[in-house]
Amino acid sequence: MPERIADEAPVVVPHVIITVTGDGGLDVTVDGTPFPPPPDAPQWTRSTLGRLLDAITNDRTVTVRIEVRETDGSVFTDLIQANAPKQSEPPAPRLPKTRRNHTRRLGRVEVAYEGFVPGEDVAVALIVAHTDATGTGRARALIDTSHLADLLDKGTGEVVLLGRVSGTLHVRRLS
Repeated sequence: MPERIADEAPVVVPHVIITVTGDGGLDVTVDGTPFPPPPDAPQWTRSTLGRLLDAITNDRTVTVRIEVRETDGSVFTDLIQANAPKQSEPPAPRLPKTRRNHTRRLGRVEVAYEGFVPGEDVAVALIVAHTDATGTGRARALIDTSHLADLLDKGTGEVVLLGRVSGTLHVRRLS
């Protein structure tokens, strides 16, 4: 049998503990060290969970173990995995925003992303619908953009998937 090398370093994943306070705020530590909110925010809250996770994971480039302790004593634990590094691609040419450009893309567009808690409620925004994550944590939204043409002409033309429990956030341009 191969002999174990004594000086092998164990795999260490940062341990994040998020404690929900009575006023709805979040006390956060990373490996026992407090992780305060940025100067422009008075405290971490449930609504800033996605921003918090992005800050801790350096925009999802670092895998972390998350433990959320609720006020009722329940504890939720998850492993937020780092995303694979994206290969840089040249930006696609952008067409000027005109009504004619939007009519070419009318129809249905699928927006899907991994990393949601299985079964969690996932908000779909321009908030036009909601969907649930599957048993594997994958969320899928099928969007009929034909009735959104006016909104897309006036807005950014982006769709957001937001996990209501995990704080997982995915933004995709509909161009």
